[in-house]
Amino acid sequence: MAMTYSEKVMEHFRNPRNVGKLEDANGVGEVGNAVCGDIMKMYLKVKDGIIEDVKFNTFGCGSAIATSSMATELIKGQPVGDALKLTNKAVVEALGGLPPVKIHCSVLAEEAVKAALKDYYERQGLPVPEECLVEEHDEHEGCGCSL
Repeated sequence: MAMTYSEKVMEHFRNPRNVGKLEDANGVGEVGNAVCGDIMKMYLKVKDGIIEDVKFNTFGCGSAIATSSMATELIKGQPVGDALKLTNKAVVEALGGLPPVKIHCSVLAEEAVKAALKDYYERQGLPVPEECLVEEHDEHEGCGCSL
């Protein structure tokens, strides 16, 4: 069964934005789905409450790479409070959609951003906003794996 991807997904897969590691990151988050093999690591550089720079490293499928790339584009240059509001639905919308079995990639992208923000707040000695506390979800939900 062939999956159809939007041009935007293909563009972010072929030419991902903000790939790499920030050595001076003041917020780092890593999330993964062990069943499907997608692992995302997000690095943030926050200055004066603004996400000055963001990078990611993702090991996974094309959708995982595309959603990581788009998530970084959506939060780069934004106030931390706005980045806290990022949802997987916003990532999917910005990419022009994803096949249903790949929606879990957008969930991981949201979780990676929130994990990095949680780390940022903890490093600053600030109370961690509720939005950073990601809900537990079924690892197989929407992943399209054979289990």
